[in-house]
This record gives sequence, C-alpha cells and structure tokens, in this order.
Amino acid sequence: MVMLILDLLGTFFFAVSGSLLAARKHFDIVGSLLLASLAGLGGGVVRDLVLDDGVPNAFDRPVYLVPVLLAAVLVLTSLIHETRFRRTLLLFDAGGLALFCIGGTVTAHEAGINVVSAALLGLTSAVGGGVLRDVVANEVPQLFNPRGVYAIPAMLGAGLTGLMLELGWFTPYAAVGVAALVFGLRVLSLRLGWHVPLAGGGPGGGTARRRR
Repeated sequence: MVMLILDLLGTFFFAVSGSLLAARKHFDIVGSLLLASLAGLGGGVVRDLVLDDGVPNAFDRPVYLVPVLLAAVLVLTSLIHETRFRRTLLLFDAGGLALFCIGGTVTAHEAGINVVSAALLGLTSAVGGGVLRDVVANEVPQLFNPRGVYAIPAMLGAGLTGLMLELGWFTPYAAVGVAALVFGLRVLSLRLGWHVPLAGGGPGGGTARRRR
C-alpha cells in the first residue's frame, strides 16, 4: 500500500511538470494530457517492461490515470501555475524524481533482481518520464542540462534504497528520508548553480545559463 501511494504521488508530481510544460509551450488540453501522461507514466512503463512482469501498471490499473487527469485539470484551471521566480515545473519534477527513484528500486528488488540492477532500474524509472516529456516538447531534457545535477541525486536515492533493502533497514520512514534527501539535493543544485563537467571538458552550466 505504501509503495502504491509513493507511485501515485510520483506520477502526480511528474504529470504536473508535463502539464506545466504544455502550458508554457501554449499546447491545448490534448497536448497537456499527453505530456502529463508521458512524464507521469513513462518511467513506470519502462520499469515494468524491463521487469517483464505482465502488463505495465499504467495500463493494468486505471487508478494510475487519476493523478494524470488531476494534474491536467489543476494546471488548466490555474490552481497550479508556472511563475517566473518559483520555477514550479522544476519543483514538481524534483518531487517526481525523488519518489520514482525509490519506487522503481523497490519494485525491481521485489521482482528478484540483484541490488545493483534494482538501483539502476530505479534510476531509469526516475529519469525516463522526464526525458520523454522534454523530447516530445522539443526541449533539451533536464537529464542533459549541465546546470543543476539531475541524475546524481536520483542515483544516490536509488543506491541508498537498494542498500537499505539488502540490509533490511527499509521502512516508510526511511523512504521519506531518502525522498527528502533527493529532493533537497536537486533543488539546492538549481538554486546554487551546481553543475557537472561538460563532455568535452571544462565546467558545465554556461550554455544552460545563456539559454535561460
């Protein structure tokens, strides 16, 4: 039950980020629903397909559509909206990242795969939806944006989750702690301008800063 709640919350946060991006791009409600679905459900679908454990949850359990529809409605009615200073989209994206790296790792571990592969699949499910969202919207995915670390907090969260599962230390309280850590690192990296080195060498962040 706890993991279902985490999964649904992560789906909602990512779905909101998709609808906010659609609003920024001036897409219609169909485009909003599409980006919300890709962001909210995409990572989980990738996870379930890799695990080859029957029909992915997004298609097998209609409850997963509720967070997507709710996100689209909240953005459509401007109850949740993008602001210049609060970076609402990135905050919801960080929330989805934090929850999905945990949920993906737990689901993979429960399927019986080794802890390293479980953590990698948790990372994949955490970043997968955001990548699909950004590519379809013709944006550079946050995963590849050198300004603000993205995959590293998710990798840390998935690794910690996998380690605690192996040691028998994983509890709902531990999940909340890991999620808070991942969310905090992601938000701090954006606020403080942390960056990773560019592929060609040198510090990152310059191109992203000029783009913004």
